Amino acid sequence: MGFYELTVEQTNGELLPMMDFQGKVVMVVNTATGCGFTPQYKDIESIYEKFHEKGLEIVDVPCNQFAGQTPGDDEEIHEFCQLHYNTQFPQMKKADVNGETAIELFKYLKSQKGFEGFGKGAKALAMSALLKKVDKDYKNNPEIKWNFTKFIIDRDGNVVARFEPTADMKDVEKCIASLI
Repeated sequence: MGFYELTVEQTNGELLPMMDFQGKVVMVVNTATGCGFTPQYKDIESIYEKFHEKGLEIVDVPCNQFAGQTPGDDEEIHEFCQLHYNTQFPQMKKADVNGETAIELFKYLKSQKGFEGFGKGAKALAMSALLKKVDKDYKNNPEIKWNFTKFIIDRDGNVVARFEPTADMKDVEKCIASLI
């Protein structure tokens, strides 16, 4: 199965086929409204505004699997993002990204790009310390580690990059710019 064969449920209950994004660059991200990384919405919106007309799409999948940091329903999440970050990209229905109830989109993305580390710096060290308590083997499995993990898909449907929430958003933007 390839990226374009997948779908994701929208907040209205309709399925959004990834085939709709054929020929475009796509960022798929699991998000949260009450997370230390939530301010990344500002950067994601900025990247969207900069590259949308050139062929970038964003698939925002709110997820409540990480410390319950997305407690609201789909409407509350959408209102929060518009009020605080003026997001224009569509949000999907809140869903799981890990475990037996993970949606197929994230199962596929994780199969294509596994975890490669949190990088360096204070945030990376903090995430490593947190994850060691939750999953001693976290370095050796592809599971999503936390909110705001980003996958970049090129215009041909290939998963070309995975950015952990600790990644510098400038690096995410550079990756997208190189594909546009």
